[in-house]
Amino acid sequence: MTLSLTSINRRQFALGALAAAAAVTLPTRVLAASESKRRYKYCAFTKFLGAYDYEKLATEIAAAGFDGIEVTARKKDSYIHPERAADELPALNEVLAKHGLEITILTTDVLRADEPHAESMLRAAKSLGVKRYRLGFYTYDLNQPIVPQLMDLRPVVHDVVAMNREIGIAALYQNHCGAKNVGATLWDLHSLIKEYPISEISCVFDIRHASVEGGEAWPVYYDLMKPHLGALSMKDYHWVDRKSQHLPLGAGQVDPKFFKMVRGSDFAGPISVHVEYLPNGDAAANLAALKTDFATLRGLLET
Repeated sequence: MTLSLTSINRRQFALGALAAAAAVTLPTRVLAASESKRRYKYCAFTKFLGAYDYEKLATEIAAAGFDGIEVTARKKDSYIHPERAADELPALNEVLAKHGLEITILTTDVLRADEPHAESMLRAAKSLGVKRYRLGFYTYDLNQPIVPQLMDLRPVVHDVVAMNREIGIAALYQNHCGAKNVGATLWDLHSLIKEYPISEISCVFDIRHASVEGGEAWPVYYDLMKPHLGALSMKDYHWVDRKSQHLPLGAGQVDPKFFKMVRGSDFAGPISVHVEYLPNGDAAANLAALKTDFATLRGLLET
């Protein structure tokens, strides 16, 4: 039987709604007892939840069973404004803490140590106990030789790491598909971060993007980055007209073997659930999708 993307989404949302309703009816003490036994720490990427205020966001994310959030602090379309982070981050953190949540990952545009607001924002995050932030994306000029550009990035990364070390916070760099993106094939990212401890810089390994670029060789990418893993990013995809398109987790081409490999490893970092397949959906639709994908992920990792 062939299922359309629309029918898949309807089915996923229906399952997510049922799971969410069931979770709400359980006593808090029962939820707390069951959640405390799980192996992994999960966070929800809030990219498409910007319509929610802090209280609404925290209430919904806590009810869904997450441990925290991966919150955006970027120049455009962001939950936290970098220039106002010293005020906004404490306010958000206070609300999250009331619901037993944390800022697990602060997602930023930071690419250099000397960028405006970078250091002050990261110091504000560190003062609240935030352990990790995600860097922006370095890019190649595809009209120029690649290797010299990669060499030019080495001192830039060195300075970022030095800043991280002084502040006491770790940077994460996500592998993202696309020829122009540094780290798409992971070998270049490995060359940039391999000499540093994960307490200063590491990879947030995105299996969707690794699968797009690695094809059947994605296990090589995963093995390459295992000593440098700071977090995992979970989402799925399929191919449409030679372009990779986002799908609900478990409905696409990400190999289920990956989740078995994670279960068999000693990975202990956070796992972030990303919903990217409803860019025009409202916050409620994206929240429902987050809940459904989270339930799917837990089924893949915990059973």
